[in-house]
Order: sequence, then structure tokens, then C-alpha cells
Amino acid sequence: EVDNSLMELQQVQAVAEAARPVEPMPKIIPVSPFPLTTMVLNVTNQCNLSCTYCYEYGEDKIVETSNGSQPKFMSEETARESVDFMLKESGENKVAYLSFFGGETLMNMSVLKFAIPYARKRAAELGKRVEFNLTTNATLLKPEVIDFLVENEVAVTISIDGPKEVQDKFRVFQSGVGSYDIALPKIKELLSKHRTRPIGARVTLTSQTLDIRKIFDHLSHDVGFYEVGFAPVTTSPQRDYAIEDHGLNDMLGQFTALANEFLEHALDNRHHGFSNVKDTLEEIHKGASKAYPCGAGLGLMGVATDGQVALCHRFAGSDEHSLGTVRDGIDRKRQTEFLDQHHLANKTDCHSCWARPLCSGGCYHEAHTRYGSTEHPNLHYCDWIREWTDVCLRIYGEIAVHNPEYLNRFDERVTNEASQTN
Repeated sequence: EVDNSLMELQQVQAVAEAARPVEPMPKIIPVSPFPLTTMVLNVTNQCNLSCTYCYEYGEDKIVETSNGSQPKFMSEETARESVDFMLKESGENKVAYLSFFGGETLMNMSVLKFAIPYARKRAAELGKRVEFNLTTNATLLKPEVIDFLVENEVAVTISIDGPKEVQDKFRVFQSGVGSYDIALPKIKELLSKHRTRPIGARVTLTSQTLDIRKIFDHLSHDVGFYEVGFAPVTTSPQRDYAIEDHGLNDMLGQFTALANEFLEHALDNRHHGFSNVKDTLEEIHKGASKAYPCGAGLGLMGVATDGQVALCHRFAGSDEHSLGTVRDGIDRKRQTEFLDQHHLANKTDCHSCWARPLCSGGCYHEAHTRYGSTEHPNLHYCDWIREWTDVCLRIYGEIAVHNPEYLNRFDERVTNEASQTN
């Protein structure tokens, strides 16, 4: 059984024979337009919180949102043009994913109330379907807002960092008052009413908020989130909340403990809400061998409040990272140049790394913040990525041996994605 599982891992290129030389990835650039799968609509660049580490408002921001040229709120007209753009660029896909983002997304409810029914109507006319999701800090989740999200089956991700003493350290209102006491009852009301779509928590980890077990238990068990995902803060190493080597080691140890707990649940066909390991297992199961770290600039694009199309939501409003507008379409020449420059084959630091098919150099925004260039691989994470990938490969192998049926759920997700083009 172990031999068979190793063969499966080799077939998906998740592991290789020790004596097998590392082969360079061929540089193949898509020659035809890549269908747009996900569009992230930045409906506002304003926020009612003033989180210390925020990449949009904090010390590492790349776009001036307070007094810049971007409108503070997206108009209904721009939202309409964005939906039309998304459906046109989705090609033969039968399903498109429309994500609403900010700033604080719920500060522009009027555009959400316009865009969702409009997108659903236009998609139906074209024989397509649109799935909706949004990200919010939960402080504006009024009863009528919750009812709207439930009625329209909008999946929701809540940005929350943990229990009160953790949440209120960085996620504060502009007055400096913490947001936990305002957000928590609204989150619980949402969880009690919204049963048709998953409600997940997205945690930003800092060097000062690294008790991952405590955070996970609180959000998963005490609050009731179905899934909890963690991401280290995106910032320059000079910030006192940046996570450096010691913190990364601590983070890995706690991730590993949660991954082992996930394994125990998986072997018994029980749900476990640690989404970081689930997402990596799915990548392994798919046999991911990525030339690019994510879909930014390919199947995923962000739209700024004025309709500018960017690599992703984190670059929305940045002229340097613009790929066109929803009115004029994608600048294919600029897109091709981006794909050529950012292909994994160009990242010489990654050539000898066995984990490169799952990593491909890491997040563009992280690289821009840390190194000043989206083309630079995130070398400060290399050891961490390799060790975490190794943990997930072990977990995958254990499941493949002792409960292979559990992995069928990833096949179902792959099948659902493939059916979008049928």
C-alpha cells in the first residue's frame, strides 16, 4: 500500500526519485486569451477600521487611497461594465466567480444590491451562472445585510484575528478602539442564519499574535466557523509585527500540530476546519505543477473602483500593475509581457527546489512589498514552504494508504471545475 501511494505521488509529480535530476520547467506562455474564472471587484477603497498592518492603508501601501485619483466608491455604472467584462472574458466557462472586496466591502451596499441581480440576470441570458462571495470585517453586518446575503446565497469570508485580546491588538477602529465586541455578535447572527454557503474566517498572523492553536480553537469551536485559514502579515521586515525566522519556525510547529489533528479527523471521515492543510492537499491531489504562483493576471483579475483591471485585488488602482480597463478590455500585449517575465522558468533561485511546482516563487504582492519587484521569488519563505509541503505530503500519503476514499472529495471539486467549460 505504501509503495502504491508513493507511485501515486510520483505520478502527480508531488515527489520524485532521489536520483532523478531536477528538470527545468519549459517556458510555455498561453498564446490565446485565458478565460477569466474569477473577478474581484474592489467596490470601495475606504474602510471603517484602521488596522495597523493593512496593506491598503498601512505603512506598506502601494496605492494612495485617501487622497488619490481613484474614486472612493465604485459606481453602479462601473459595476455594470465590470460584470459585462467578466462574462465576456469568461469565454466558454459556464460558471464565473464574482468576489466583492474593499476597503470594507459592506460600505458600498448599494453596488452589491445592484451588481448581484444584474450579474445573475446577464449570466442567465448567456446560459451561464455566477457564484458570489465577499470579504468583510463583519462590523457592518446589520440584520438586513445578513438577510440579503442569505437570500442571494453569497459566500462570506470574515477577516478576524482571534479572541478579543488578539483581535483588538491590530484590528481597531480609527479611534483606536478594538473591533471584537462589535463584530462578534454580528458574526454569530450570520452563522446562525446563513446555512447555504460556507462562512470562513481569514486570520492575519503577526509576530505578536502567533498563538495559532488558541486562535483556531476560539474561531472554530467557540465562534463556529466552518473553516479557518491563516496567512502571515504582508509587510516589510522592518515592521515590529513582521514574522521572521523564529516566528516562522513557531508557525510551522503549530501548523504541523493542526495538520496532524486534521489527519486524525480525515481518517475517521470527520470534518476539520484547518483550511491551510486542506488547500495544500487539494493542490497535491490535482498534481499541480504551476508555472505561476496563482491565477493573478490569468484566470483571476481585480477591478479598481474606477474600472481599471489589475493583476489582482491587492494591486487594484496601481497604474504599474494595470492590465487594462473593463471598458476597453485587457491589454493583451501587457498581459503577455507580464506572463513572460513572471514565468517560473525565469526564477533561477527556484530551479533546484523540489517544492517549486506547488510554490512557483510565491505571492506577487508579497514580493513587491518585501523586495520591490513582483518578479522576485519570496526567498524568505523558502525553507518554510519546503517543510510545510513535506508535512502535507506526509499527511496526503497517510490518507492515501488508510482512507483513500476521503480523497474523492478533491476529485469532486476537480470535476466541478472542469464542468465549467462543458
